Amino acid sequence: MDTSARNRLLALLQRQAVARREVVLSSGRRSNYYIDCRCITLSAEGAFLTAQMMLEVLLPCKVHGIGGLTLGADPIVSAVAALSFARHTPIQAFIVRKASKEHGQRRSIEGPSLPSGARVAIVDDVATTGGSLLQAIQRVQEETDWQIARVLCLVDRQEGARERLGQAGFDLNSIFTGQDLLAQAGEQ
Repeated sequence: MDTSARNRLLALLQRQAVARREVVLSSGRRSNYYIDCRCITLSAEGAFLTAQMMLEVLLPCKVHGIGGLTLGADPIVSAVAALSFARHTPIQAFIVRKASKEHGQRRSIEGPSLPSGARVAIVDDVATTGGSLLQAIQRVQEETDWQIARVLCLVDRQEGARERLGQAGFDLNSIFTGQDLLAQAGEQ
């Protein structure tokens, strides 16, 4: 892994994405810190570095597509798709809606068509219990014949997501852990 790019991305996350305060997470759990990756994945430098790190993990898997549950996955999948095209190894992006549209084509998965049996990666910005990743996996399995080749997040808070995904038959890969983000400040 490109350690220079990884260290730059880690520094961005530590400085700008970690809020040390009491919060309720999307899982319903309480925590004394919050990780807001969107302020990084939606920034020019952060999007580029995130895509670079994700591509290093995904290219050996030879995936056709990358997607995840909206909203955490949206900036990641778009950045990965753009950078993969620039590097002549295109990976298509798709977005899994939390609920199907009630109008138009009533899709719950948006994006370009992928071939039958396509190998795809399911991603998220932060994994706590793995609920968003599992919801995206379930939707993809119900509505496509794609193969889930990799499950990946930018930050694993190490609060059960890896174990829960493992019980469902998937390995969770992460670029960072919650401990990585808190380590700089001497917190664990």
